[in-house]
Amino acid sequence: MALIVQKYGGTSVGDLERIERVADRVKATRDAGNDVVVVLSAMGGETDRLLELARQVSDRPARRELDVLLATGEQVSIALLCMSLARKGCAARSFTGGQARIRTDTSHTKARIQGIDVDALRSALGESQVAVVAGFQGVDEAGNITTLGRGGSDTTAVALAAALEAEECQIYTDVDGVYTSDPRVVPDARRLETITFEEMLELASLGARVLQIRAVEFASKYKVKLRVLSSFEEGEGTLITSEDATMEQPLISGVAYNQDEAKLTVKGVPDRPGIAAALLGPIAEANIDVDMIVQNVSEDATTDVTFTVHRSDYEAAFELLQRHARDMNAREVTGDDRIAKISLVGVGMRSHAGIASRMFATLAAESINIQMISTSEIKISVVVDEKYLELGVRALHAAFGLSEGPVLDEAIKS
Repeated sequence: MALIVQKYGGTSVGDLERIERVADRVKATRDAGNDVVVVLSAMGGETDRLLELARQVSDRPARRELDVLLATGEQVSIALLCMSLARKGCAARSFTGGQARIRTDTSHTKARIQGIDVDALRSALGESQVAVVAGFQGVDEAGNITTLGRGGSDTTAVALAAALEAEECQIYTDVDGVYTSDPRVVPDARRLETITFEEMLELASLGARVLQIRAVEFASKYKVKLRVLSSFEEGEGTLITSEDATMEQPLISGVAYNQDEAKLTVKGVPDRPGIAAALLGPIAEANIDVDMIVQNVSEDATTDVTFTVHRSDYEAAFELLQRHARDMNAREVTGDDRIAKISLVGVGMRSHAGIASRMFATLAAESINIQMISTSEIKISVVVDEKYLELGVRALHAAFGLSEGPVLDEAIKS
């Protein structure tokens, strides 16, 4: 008998009809001889509704009370699912985060899990019950309700799977797996059968919204097998696992993109030690995340520093740079908030040359100019003009044959 953890997101439990379908799926898993722990999000739109209520009462609600309010959304879901399972003859017991003994730190609205006492859950499983746990929440040492932030139900599911040593953690959502690219941009994008934790982390950081980064990090750390599946259709989904668990690594697993990017450049900065820290320090103090950074040294003992930020932070970052650039005798500050980042991701990059040159040649053939380049062991990212985003993604997807199946090293040689 295997132990399976299943997580269902807000769209999967969006109304009573969908909750009934989830109950049928859970019962089928239980009837197949498996122990089942289910983690639920709030019903679709419920968290936003609760936040709006809080805003109507207070411009700045206390975070502790906000957690008390937001945690009620998942409690509705777990109670309704247990009622549905009971009506279908499948014994089930609901658990809030506190009842499941999910212990967190005290950072309200963005708490992190510190430990889980699984005795209560094992007791329910030992009585042949399905354990239905409220995702997104826990309690701190003082017994205060805490929430884990957006997407926290994914993290709850992975943490429970790790603590219970589950066979697999299945994440049910509104897509049927992880794709080689966004099907809205690349109609012939292909669903991946497997992908590594590292690749999934890169894709998640680049804007792929299938899984939360924290959940993937947790799964990678504790070697929890993750599978992304659709709540609305049957299929094998995508298995996310460690690199050494896959037989043959494809060269490229996917083409990701992010168009919520902006670029800032400080020109003519005196070339001396500490100048980059002096420029970027105020940006960090303003809680603005910096992504790609390029520095070019000129012959006149000055340097140009270019970096990217999230588009929503562009104006604030631009004002900060203008203020501090004057103090450094920089020549000028320029910016562009109409750029996009396109990335190739694949663990096969570690052992194969020629990927970057093919990427650059493909974009050049489409007359797409590359403004910035960033690389890691399994990723190459470029910044281009926003208007070329979809053309660039489709061109790269075709150049690496991602619609046809895993691309191995022969593709680079051809």
